[in-house]
Amino acid sequence: MSHKHLGLAGVSAALALLAGCASGIPLHESDQEVRDRFNAYAGEPIDRLTWLGRFDSWQPVGRDELVVFTSPSDAYLLKVAQPCQNLQFANRIGVTSTAGSVSSRFDSVIVGQTPGWRDRCQIEEIRKVDYRRMKADMRLDAQRAREAKAEAKADN
Repeated sequence: MSHKHLGLAGVSAALALLAGCASGIPLHESDQEVRDRFNAYAGEPIDRLTWLGRFDSWQPVGRDELVVFTSPSDAYLLKVAQPCQNLQFANRIGVTSTAGSVSSRFDSVIVGQTPGWRDRCQIEEIRKVDYRRMKADMRLDAQRAREAKAEAKADN
């Protein structure tokens, strides 16, 4: 069986598509809190994820972890091998693929910054994030915080 990686043109296209970074994470959370939140909703490691040619967005959550959104509600936590020195500072990424899927221990995240550097970071682990549940829990937490604040204000 032949393994085919994205060619340079494919990586360039993936880099362009992934230049944006989106999340529903509150801005006041620390990097550690964001990483802990995604890890809390991540399932067991899986061997691969299906790649349909593009990702919606991505977000670094540490020196060796990032979340890749394959749709607005489907997210995967990827852990990459060290050294991957510039992941937290990247403004774009690309992901290699094999036969329509991204595989741990075989495929890589291509980390880029304009101008200049490009790192290739091998994917060590892929974990599906229950992002719908995470967002629902975050909305519930925000609602409880608003209610507690309103109750405290009413008591004064």
